[in-house]
Amino acid sequence: MELLGTNPEKIDISVLEQFPEFIEFRNRKKAKSGNEVQAEISIGQASDLTPEDSLAEAYKQLRSSLESEIINAVKEASPSFFERLVVDLLVKMGYGGSRQDAGKALGKSGDGGIDGIINEDRLGLDVIYIQAKRWEGSVGRPEIQKFAGALQGQRARKGVFITTSSFTKDAIEYASLIESKIILIDGEYLSKLMVEHNVGVSTVGTYEVKKLDSDYFDNE
Repeated sequence: MELLGTNPEKIDISVLEQFPEFIEFRNRKKAKSGNEVQAEISIGQASDLTPEDSLAEAYKQLRSSLESEIINAVKEASPSFFERLVVDLLVKMGYGGSRQDAGKALGKSGDGGIDGIINEDRLGLDVIYIQAKRWEGSVGRPEIQKFAGALQGQRARKGVFITTSSFTKDAIEYASLIESKIILIDGEYLSKLMVEHNVGVSTVGTYEVKKLDSDYFDNE
């Protein structure tokens, strides 16, 4: 490698900066150094925790990261997939009877503001009306009002509005004041429910935390 326009006996940082390879190497070194500092900070913070607390904190971070991955994947999925996901989740939560029955109910009504109907219990003693929408911005009060009006048109008392985004304060307040019972599930809550009910996730490992059984040793 020839150093253009330089004295071969004098190579300093200004000379090396002529080469992209050196700049790339220096940037990698800086990034590594920054990561090491962050790791040292994390280790220092963790040193004040008990092993059980450290494990709980690690689980909390893994759970939070997984929930973020889930909602991003849901937003990138097709509308039809999102409808199937909602059915799978509600069935896992105990609604709708069988997966086949629930699948037939969702997306069949086509009535303004309503995307589907699902049984509240396996016997079908009551039904729940569903609005399931992927949304970019926050869902406001007008959308909830539209859904509430659709429920009244069906003489329905219960509804669930599920979105991948969030609800405005006005929307939440309106849902809490009307006679019909409308449950609002935003993207954050949706991802938590999916993890809790094992929808769209798989278990990669299970760890048991055990403690000394003092009662066993007391019975000498």
